[in-house]
Amino acid sequence: MFENLKQLPLQLEELDQRINDPDTIKNQQLWQQLIQQRASLAPIVDDYQHYLSAQKDLEEAKALLESEDDEEMRLLAKEEIGDKERAIQTLQDRLLRRMLPKDPRDDRNVFVEIRQGAGGDEASLFAADVFRMYARYAERMGWTLKVLSCNENGLGGYKEIIFGIEGKEVYSRMKYESGVHLVKRVPVTESNGKLQTSTITVAVLPETSEAEVQIKPEDLRIDVYRSTGHGGQSVNTTDSAVRVTHLPTGMVVTCQDEKSQLKNRDQAIRVLRARLLEMERQKRHQTVADDRKNQIGSGQRSEKIRTYHFPQNRITDHRIGFTTHRVSEVMDGDLTELHQRLMEEDQSRRLKESQQTGMA
Repeated sequence: MFENLKQLPLQLEELDQRINDPDTIKNQQLWQQLIQQRASLAPIVDDYQHYLSAQKDLEEAKALLESEDDEEMRLLAKEEIGDKERAIQTLQDRLLRRMLPKDPRDDRNVFVEIRQGAGGDEASLFAADVFRMYARYAERMGWTLKVLSCNENGLGGYKEIIFGIEGKEVYSRMKYESGVHLVKRVPVTESNGKLQTSTITVAVLPETSEAEVQIKPEDLRIDVYRSTGHGGQSVNTTDSAVRVTHLPTGMVVTCQDEKSQLKNRDQAIRVLRARLLEMERQKRHQTVADDRKNQIGSGQRSEKIRTYHFPQNRITDHRIGFTTHRVSEVMDGDLTELHQRLMEEDQSRRLKESQQTGMA
């Protein structure tokens, strides 16, 4: 791997030349692609340069230790050797993580589906709270969130809500949200102050292209009806909502947020395509069930991934055993620390697997 790193500074230099070329600047699509490549490559090159510098300092400290007779200078050299060896190890680990193959879906936009589980009205209210959490997180990240369909319960909660998020590297972070979310709190609907446990399920589906999932027109049944609820108040005078049924699988997708029936149909088919690809991916994962147990971003909706314990001001992510006592901040959309810990643990697992494969 470190042999490959030797080529990266030259690649970065060539990228800079292409980015600054007047002909490239005229082609904004190409220019943006090169800028993104540079943003990915530059941190690796920076760490590699620090690694080379630390290696050089270590060699000089070792040479000093061998040639120096003064005991005080020898002690200083030994301290320098220890410091540089620790720095080199840290840089090696970081470089190994940076060089891990990237999930090709990480740059994709996503569709998110939140559904109430056990707990009745309280589960639907928590579904609404989690939706607001994601909406605020999207705002913090500079992403765009759009509700596609929802089923409200009259208390401000959602039995189901489906929405899309578009932006930079959305799936790379949101993929860790798939699974069962469990909440322990006193519901606003509870008059005697009794603690209740409720659940919701979250599915995060990366958007797919038509080339990846081809849907035959004859496999679809499309029904239209009058929009109601979120996004439908201004359009409920026409039959603009669309229900798409995929006949071979029985999957049903509804979309009612757009005023245009055609736009709702297109949105519903995009969600259906993402669901179909995810269904195939889940089938493949079933064949490697033992490995799946260790996959942090596996996206299995049956897995209890997180508990929100409001009385104890505690959120625990069970996949990595991480706990934070910042319930209000997280529910206000501050998911950065959680996602960072999940990404680091995921990288560590994949790094360990790659090293074991290399030794095999």
